Formats: sequence, C-alpha cells, structure tokens
Amino acid sequence: MGDQPTRQRLNPATTDHHDIPADCRNCGKTVSDNYCAHCGQETRLHMPSFTEFAHEFIGHYVALEGKLWGTFTRLLFRPGALTNEYLAGRRKRYVEPLRLYLTLSILFFALMRLSGINVASVDNDTDHDRPAVTAKVEQRKAARAADEKTVEGSEHHTDLPASVERMAPGLRHTIDNFDKLDTQNKGKVLSESFFHYAPYAMFCLMPLFALYLKGLYLGTGRRYGEHLLFALHTNAFAFVVFTLFAFVPDGFVKFVLFCWLTGYLPWAMRRVYGKGRWGTFWRWAVLIVLHMLSLAVAILVATFLGVALAH
Repeated sequence: MGDQPTRQRLNPATTDHHDIPADCRNCGKTVSDNYCAHCGQETRLHMPSFTEFAHEFIGHYVALEGKLWGTFTRLLFRPGALTNEYLAGRRKRYVEPLRLYLTLSILFFALMRLSGINVASVDNDTDHDRPAVTAKVEQRKAARAADEKTVEGSEHHTDLPASVERMAPGLRHTIDNFDKLDTQNKGKVLSESFFHYAPYAMFCLMPLFALYLKGLYLGTGRRYGEHLLFALHTNAFAFVVFTLFAFVPDGFVKFVLFCWLTGYLPWAMRRVYGKGRWGTFWRWAVLIVLHMLSLAVAILVATFLGVALAH
C-alpha cells in the first residue's frame, strides 16, 4: 500500500501532480485511478511547461496519436480501405469521417482563396484580341444608347421565359443589376459568391451523393449511412487531389494525379461494395454523370445566391 500515491483533498493550485485527488476536478465524481471513470479526464493535473505544451500540441493535434497518418495513408493510397475499416468497427484508430471531410474542405477553399487563383474569370480575352473586343463593346454601348433614346424613360431588361418569371420573380432584376457591373466587379462578385457559398453547396451534395449510391446498389442490404460514409471519404480524397492540382505545375505529376483521381472512385466502389468490373463500371459512370450535374446546379445556385445578395 505504501507504494501507491496518496489521494488528497487539496487546493488544485497546490496539489502535487503525482497525487491522485479524491474527486475529479472536472465533474466532481470520486476517482481512484489516473483517469476519471465518469468523464475521462486525467486526475493528475499540473500547469504544463512550454516543452510539455509543445509536445502535447505536436503529439495530439498534429500526429493525433497516429490517427492522422493512418487515416491519410488509407485515404490517399488504398481506395475504399478507410471505409471498410470504419464498417468493420475499427474506428478509434482513424479521424472521424465528418471531421476529415470538413477539415479537408476548409483547407481546400482556404488555400484556393489565399493563392489568388482566379475561379471566376469574366474577361478571358488576350491582349491580341483586345482591340477587336473593345470595338465590339463600344458598338454594344452605342446600340444600347440608341435604344434608350428611342424608348425614353424605359430600362433594359433581360427577357426570360414566363415559367422562369413565375418561379423566380426576382431573377430578371438580379441579372440586370449584375449586367450593369463592369468586368472587374463582375469577376469580384462571382469570386466572392463562389468562396462564400460553394463550400455549403458541396457539403449539401453529400446526402444526395449517398442517395445516388443507395439507388445504384439496391438489393445489397447496405444502409443509407454506409453510403454516406463512403461519400464523405471519397469526396475528402477529391479535395486533397484538387488542392494538389491547384499548386502542381503542368507535367507528368499532374497527369499522374489525374489518372489516380479518375481511377480512385471505381476502385473504391469495388473494394467496398464487392461488385464485378462491369457492374462497378456502369454504376461508376452513372454516378459520375449524376454527381457532375448536381454539382453544376449547386454551384450555379450558390453563385446566383451570392450575386443576388450582393445587390
């Protein structure tokens, strides 16, 4: 008994960190070991030194006690393996799927924005074509001025189908306001809209992506949550590759990344769902078409929302 540390009811500021207190300092429950059985907090607490703080930061938040490296090696180099590990019940070893997706998504959009990459270029004309373009712009201005003189007091409006007008009565007004902006401001508005709303739009597509998988694998006994898990993992991988695409120069490395991106999803589908090559291929093709259409609509809606709110 003499070798065991004493359990004391002392002031936390003066308690020796080798002593185990009688009560947990976090929840107040009685404790008898190094960790509280009720809340899980360590019982031996003391003010850390700078070295200990740095070690905790590097070991816990960067290395995540091995979770980060194990997660990324399976995510990047073993398609579908991370999903299978989670479904098999080996979950504590890896970063949680939702946290992984959100972290990589935030990093992708943050790096894209900080890099200054132009994601919404309105004027793609080269210097060689600029005189001709300038002439066309002047012609359009002259034509618009003539129209305004012909119909005094009237304003130019974008013509939209009647069905669209009924569904979105404010759409024409938004388009007209956007059309009045110069090229620089148009690009700025589109860029701001993309970075502000695209992350939400892409996140909202995850349940839809899982729904597509649910339909493609009907009769397999897979639950919707399993498809959602697969969606989070595969799209987290896509964020990593797209980030590399943005910063890797054109050449062999980018070609390899493109090939790996193309082959990753069908490989992961076959490893997780276990269908044959042909069964996997046609499901992959349908999934890609549906997801690309959904992605285009989502980004379009997000961009329009940003343009509308900008005015």
